[in-house]
Amino acid sequence: MEIVSVNVGIPQSIIYQGKELETGIYKSQVSSSLRLTKTQLEGDGQADLVNHGGPDKAICVYAKEHFAYWESKLGCELHPGAFGENLTVTGLLEDVVCIGDIFQIGDAVVQVSQPRQPCHKLAKRYDVQDLPVQVQNTGFTGYYFRVLKEGNIPAQPTIRLTQKDPAGITVANANQIKYHDKANAEGIRSILAVEALSQSWRQSFEKRLSELETC
Repeated sequence: MEIVSVNVGIPQSIIYQGKELETGIYKSQVSSSLRLTKTQLEGDGQADLVNHGGPDKAICVYAKEHFAYWESKLGCELHPGAFGENLTVTGLLEDVVCIGDIFQIGDAVVQVSQPRQPCHKLAKRYDVQDLPVQVQNTGFTGYYFRVLKEGNIPAQPTIRLTQKDPAGITVANANQIKYHDKANAEGIRSILAVEALSQSWRQSFEKRLSELETC
């Protein structure tokens, strides 16, 4: 369980297929201490504040273990921040980390809130139209932290699990129900029972469950 890199970046404009696009997906590794607030890391920002950032998605996390797979698919070498993540980690894969798990980083305290839902800007970064769908299908999505306690993230931070969520709903399990086993009402209910689930994913699953129950 290790933080390989801390990455931040402010939104920038790029030209894709002749059109201007503002995105915060480009992150660069930093080697200085940063302040972590309820909504983001110091020096970081998001262009689309509806679907990115905010209290439930303050920090994006991605596992370095997935880089080799994507390098073979994309045909290029990947570096920390390659998926727009703020924390590049090892030992914290989607099939191990649970929604609601609580970690300490420096003197900040964070909690897993939902899987990362890849958007079209990831596709545009690598010029692969179906890349978000590929990410969903592999389950190599990463996930988000909300901030329970603001604090300073040191230049070489460590991460420590302080509390495991008792429900044991992994990020991988949530992805499976979200994208593949969509009619699993029992699975949806088990995810909705997790108090720490983000508001956006809660609303999405509540809507789906309502539709299943009226069929």
